[in-house]
Amino acid sequence: MTNDRSEGWDGRLADLRKNLETVIYGKSQSIEVLTIALAAGGSVLIEDVPGVGKTTLAKALAKSIDAEFKRIQFTPDLLPADILGSSIYSPVDGSFTFRAGPIFSNVLLADEINRASPRTQSALLEAMNEQQATIEGKRRPLPAPFMVLATQNPVESHGTYPLPEAQLDRFLVQLDLGYPGPDVEQAILHGQARAHPLEKISAVISKADVVAMQRAVYRTHLDKSVSAYIVEIVRRTREDPRLKLGASPRGSLMLFRAAQAAAFSGGRDYVLPDDVQRLAPRVLPHRLMLTPKAGYSGVTKTQIVREILSEVKVPT
Repeated sequence: MTNDRSEGWDGRLADLRKNLETVIYGKSQSIEVLTIALAAGGSVLIEDVPGVGKTTLAKALAKSIDAEFKRIQFTPDLLPADILGSSIYSPVDGSFTFRAGPIFSNVLLADEINRASPRTQSALLEAMNEQQATIEGKRRPLPAPFMVLATQNPVESHGTYPLPEAQLDRFLVQLDLGYPGPDVEQAILHGQARAHPLEKISAVISKADVVAMQRAVYRTHLDKSVSAYIVEIVRRTREDPRLKLGASPRGSLMLFRAAQAAAFSGGRDYVLPDDVQRLAPRVLPHRLMLTPKAGYSGVTKTQIVREILSEVKVPT
């Protein structure tokens, strides 16, 4: 088995996390999960209140990997063509020229994604799953690496459309940054006294490095006992009476890939059950749907996942 640790990937991922922590203070766990998602080649849903640094985090990630960054502000009147692009007619010679939309970037920030209609939200489905976009019948590959960071406000519901299950299922992980503590918030104030920290950071790895790292993650060994552990956890979500919808086979695959990336970023070329336990509360809850009775009882989907983790026998 090739030992990709000799290439120093774990050290470069540590450098990436340190770079992001100079911009986003006090959120080391969220930053670690974000870099794991990057290594796994997955997209991230960030559900949090405005002003906690979601956009800043996306910009900092793009700068840290020397990637092209595009932002789409989702609104009710946004159309799929505004995301994907369209052909422009030239009356001079009667030809059509394709004008690429913002989806043709490396890091795409879909800001307040739940403000757009389901039809517009669905324009991202193919891109997130296959790293390509079919426009006017023609398949167009997206730049590599490609990552969607989508944000939504969990508090405000006026003028919003809930994300459909098919859309949620394509996000590798869900993050929430949360409000900073008093000391961290004070550090933020002083850190931006003269300039924004984003202006000071530079790339620590290249886009080519990220692509090579993502390929190396696929070679991270996962024993059959650990894959059986993943399947059992996911199966329990389908059988829990408090859940109207359990995790899909894509959920199993996403947890599989996230565990590989977690092991890889930890300097190992094999997955441990600990990697699965650590990532399951980030990978599975947004794929689940509570029954009305469970919703009224106050139980959360994350709590159910943690209960399942405590009940399923851990392989040794």
